[in-house]
This record gives sequence, C-alpha cells and structure tokens, in this order.
Amino acid sequence: FVPTYRTCKCLQMKILESVPVLEMSWVTSVFYVDAICTLNTLQTNASALEQVRRERGNPQLQLQAMKGFLERAGLTVEELDHLNIIHVTGTKGKGSTCAFTEHILRSYGFRTGFYSSPHLVQVRERIRINGQPIRKELFTKYFWQVYGRLDETKEAHGGTMPAYFRFLTILAFHVFLQEKVDLAVIEVGIGGAYDCTNIIRRPWVCGISSLGIDHTQILGDTIEKIAWQKGGIFKTGVPAFTVKQPTSPMAVLEERAKDIRCPLWVCPELEEYQVGCGPLHLGLAGQHQRSNASLALQLSHAWLQRRCLPGGISQHALLTICLLPTDKSFPSTAADSTGVPPAAWLADTEWPGRTQMLRHGTVTYFLDGAHTTRSMQACIQWFKDTAAQHERNAAGPVARVLLFNATGERDSAAMLKLLVSCHFDFAVFCPNITEAIASCNADQQNFNVSVENMLTRCLDNERSWRLHNHMGDNPSTQLLIQDSLPLVLENKSDTLVFPCILSALQWITQGRDAVLAGPVKTVIPVKPSVTAKAAPIREAAAIHVLVTGSLHLVGGVLKHIDPSSNK
Repeated sequence: FVPTYRTCKCLQMKILESVPVLEMSWVTSVFYVDAICTLNTLQTNASALEQVRRERGNPQLQLQAMKGFLERAGLTVEELDHLNIIHVTGTKGKGSTCAFTEHILRSYGFRTGFYSSPHLVQVRERIRINGQPIRKELFTKYFWQVYGRLDETKEAHGGTMPAYFRFLTILAFHVFLQEKVDLAVIEVGIGGAYDCTNIIRRPWVCGISSLGIDHTQILGDTIEKIAWQKGGIFKTGVPAFTVKQPTSPMAVLEERAKDIRCPLWVCPELEEYQVGCGPLHLGLAGQHQRSNASLALQLSHAWLQRRCLPGGISQHALLTICLLPTDKSFPSTAADSTGVPPAAWLADTEWPGRTQMLRHGTVTYFLDGAHTTRSMQACIQWFKDTAAQHERNAAGPVARVLLFNATGERDSAAMLKLLVSCHFDFAVFCPNITEAIASCNADQQNFNVSVENMLTRCLDNERSWRLHNHMGDNPSTQLLIQDSLPLVLENKSDTLVFPCILSALQWITQGRDAVLAGPVKTVIPVKPSVTAKAAPIREAAAIHVLVTGSLHLVGGVLKHIDPSSNK
C-alpha cells in the first residue's frame, strides 16, 4: 500500500486531533516544519520558474494566472469582495502604514486580517489575525487545505503550481475567509498593477505610501514608470489616498486616477491634525513615520465611514482628532470631528524590524530593514538621533558597529556611501544565512541565490565600504568556498566579512550579550588575529549595533537576539 498525498495529510490532521496536550507542541512543530519545507519547494520548482520567464514579457498574464490558481484552490474572486479590503502599496512605508491601520481598526473591536511581506523570522508572520501571526496549527491546517487542492489539480493544468509569494497570497485570502475577519489589510508585494494581490476587485479603500526607485527590472527605471505601476491598484469609484509625492510621480498618479475614475486625495501632514489630548505620538520611531501615520488615519476613517454609516460611531468611544480647515477640497470621507481614530492607538502600534531598538545590557541593537537610498536616509537620521541620545548618557566610550547586507538589484554602494556619515568604528558584512552550521530553519531558507553568490556580494559590499572610507581596495580578501563555509574571512582593516549572521553577532558583541552566549548557541571559533581586532569593542562602555540593508538580515538577527520571535 502506497499512501496518497491526501491520505498522508488526513493522517496528519487525525494525529493533531488525537495527541495528548503535553505532546501537542512537539507534534505541531513537526507538521509545521513539514508544511514550510513543502512551501519552500515553490521557490524553485520548474513550473514556478517557467511562470516567471513566461510572464515577464507579458505582465497581464500574472493576474490571469492568479485567477486560475485561486479557482483551483477552491476560491473565487467574488468571495474576496466579502473581506472588506484595505489595499496599500508604495515604495517606502507601506508595511508601516498597514501596521498603523490594522492596529487602529483592531482597537475599535473589529476582527482584523493583515497580509504583509516579507516575514522576519517565521513565514506565518505574513498572515495575521488580530495583529498576531496565525498559530502554527492553524497555518499547518490551512496550508494543506490549499496546497492539497492545487496539487491534486496540477496534472490537468500542465503540472503548474503557484510560485512562493502567489501561493501565500492565496493562503492568506483562504485564512481570512475561514476565520471570518471583519476586514483585511493587504500589503502589495511588488508594484501594484500586476502584483498578484491586485486580483482584488472591490477594495473599500486604497492607499499609496512614499514612492521611490526600487525593483527597477520589474517596475521600470524611472519614478514615473514606478508611479504608473503603483497607481494600478486604483479601482473605479473606490476612494484612494496618497502621501505627498514629488511633482512628476504625483502627476502620474493623478492621471491614473482620472483614467480609472477613482477619487484620489493627498493626505495632510500629521502636524495639520488637531488633537484634543496634545501632540500626536507614534509607536514607530522616525520622522518618516509621520506621513505613514497620516495615511493610516485617512484609510481607517474612510473604512469606518463605509462600515458604520448610516449612524456612525458613538462619540463617547472616540478621542477627537480633526483636520484643520486648511483644505476645503478634502473629501467628506476625510478625517473630521465625527469619527477619526484615537490618537493613543498610533502610539501603541508596533512593527518589528522597522526603526526598532532592543537593549541587551551594554549592547543596544538598532534594527531597520531599509533597502533603498531614500529609506536608508530615513534610517540614518533615526539612528543618529537615537544613538546620540543614548551615548550622552553612557558611562564611557561607545563603540559603533554597522552590520550590513543587501540583496537583489539593490544599490549597495549608494547605501553604504550614505552610511559613512554615521562614523562607525567597525563595518561588518555577512549574508542572510542565520547559521553556518546546518540547522532546522526552514522559515528563513532562500533557494533562489547560491551561497557563493551571497558571499561574493558581501565581499563586494566590503570593498565598497573601504573605497567610500578612502581605505583603498584590499586584494588580499579572498573568497574560498570548498566543501563547507569558511569560518571567517579576515581583513586587515576595520571591516570584516563573516559567513553567517550568528558568527557576525558573536564577534560584534564579544560575549557581552548573554542571549548569544547561551548554551543553545554554537560558539563559532575565530582566528586569534580576528579576536584581537575586537579590543576596542571589549574596552568600550557600550556597543551600538546598526543592522540594516535588508529585512531578511534584520529577521535573521532577531531570530538570534529575540527568543520570543521563535515561539
């Protein structure tokens, strides 16, 4: 007897239902890892790669294919209309905008769904119910429901299966429908017009955060082309809001809105709101978050007006925030004195990996997944301001260390040039590999880039840093990959390249972070000469570590320094 795919998964579900409570955690983890490993096959399977090649020349095929996969999974586009969706795109800040929006509406008592990307530590972070990643057992159950339907129909469709992100988007829609959320906040993956999330026909409101240059091979090499793609989420008659944009992309958005017959408004600055309880404070640090918060206020209020009118929300439930009457043309769905969300909820918003600070004794981590030049400028300003405040109160000299990596087509050299102004004592580079020693870490595996390519990129980044700091190139830094990863690639300056995140963190902290020196952590040996280079770090009163350049890098760091992220 050879068990079928469906039989195997039915057995898993039966086991989950019958195991004793004390053993449930272990069994759930095993089945969850099985689901993630199966999901990871969609990163590199031949049919998915063929989809990418075929659709690159005709992007409209992406939405046609998405509809087909959705139907094979047992869903219809019409069902998505019942999710009462808030659809958000942008280059910088769309995730933070979504986090603000979700938190505001959840605080009103609505049951929220939130789909975002990428994840930091665990895949299930991408699909949230009431602000929390769905539980492992729920992810596992819904994963096999969707995967099973797609797998069983693939032979009738040329053996095709959806690629990784496309599958997770379908899974998110399925979860939100099954869990009966009151609304779903959906963050666009890349672009807008041809992103697979744009299969949504009738969102309740759309938003566009700050625009910039990113993903140029897919979206175009000018900000105007990128704006055209982002404006593709507009829908006829659906209110849309944008933060203030530069003149040329703003003109493109306005033209797109006119063509689609979509009402579009520009959000006011946060300072233009009147607040009954004093100045607005945000839970997310950084000046750039203020425009994201304003956009979230408008999106939340537009959604609330549609949901709660006629009748509105009782006044005793609200703290009054109203727009100053400076713009008479602002829509009736804009914030007014009858229903804008409470100011306190903005201050309570959390969004890990974005202007996040974690303090472990004398080591302080500053984490921000900035990966474009504009977002890096915002990150640098936040780091300079925040680190300076802490350094003024330090008991002695503070060592500043940069931990950097960038992936894909990102302009690493441009970002590193900006980071020079932070005056780091050391610059450390590593790939987005959590540990050099093989471990069960399926959530953070990336099969689309080879280890050799990742390490070569790190060496290129190290070389750029040296040139920007007028150190000159160092031809002695070589990459030698044989049967296993090298433990450390030594350099003769204040820059180092490590083979994984854990080895980089252990060198940077020099045993001063107890979380990294715990019994479950493998201490990776380094050459005595490399250890000697860390003398200034060991002698410093405190260590400030800026982790940036990639959200995947930030996620790998959080996996090691924040035990709660692994639960």
